Amino acid sequence: MPDQGRRIVLLDLDGTLTESGPGILASVKHAYKVLDRPLPGAVELQRFIGPPMGESMADNGITGTDITRGVAAYRDAYANPTFPDPQHSGALIPGMYLNSVYSGIPEALTALRRSGYALDTATAKPEPQAIPVCERFGITPLVDHVFGATLDVSRRHKADVIRYALSSIDFSAAAGDRAVMVGDRWTDIDGARQVGIDTIGVRWGYAEPGELEKYGAVSFAEKPADLPSVVDAYFA
Repeated sequence: MPDQGRRIVLLDLDGTLTESGPGILASVKHAYKVLDRPLPGAVELQRFIGPPMGESMADNGITGTDITRGVAAYRDAYANPTFPDPQHSGALIPGMYLNSVYSGIPEALTALRRSGYALDTATAKPEPQAIPVCERFGITPLVDHVFGATLDVSRRHKADVIRYALSSIDFSAAAGDRAVMVGDRWTDIDGARQVGIDTIGVRWGYAEPGELEKYGAVSFAEKPADLPSVVDAYFA
């Protein structure tokens, strides 16, 4: 029977569970410094949060081998101690730890699990980065799995990650399983659509005005505390 299947909520990471902009943008700035290239403007920089890094660099005029160099410099700063730790004077931390969980997210995830939803993180961030971020900020105990992209870009787009996540958990529509993506950017909506599932858009992330509506989010959570009721309404 269809109602015997699982109700699966796939959760974006950057801009949905965590406010990752400070670390991403600090690492982007480091990469542009390594390349000795002028930084994009503030609006363009903000658009680096969400899509694959190489594509964002290409969209901002980086070409050829400089894309490879830029992505390598970004990843080095993002994954290795590079920036002053705001919590400990004199210490350095990687860009991925210049990050914080949005207020209300732990409570929202706890409520969703209590209601019987299967929760999985599905992020275009490389999995070797996503896993330690989730562990450091207390997300790992609140979800069933953390799924991400690969460092070799064989799995880099959101659709690729969503397919990987659903395959890994043996998703079966025939058995009554249903899934929805929760995210803050057009990449979440577009990726989910390619896989045949809907997206709930969240308002607290990095979307530009009108972006979630333009790309077709089916419903919206205005703040983290709203997420359980919005998910309930979607699956009702």
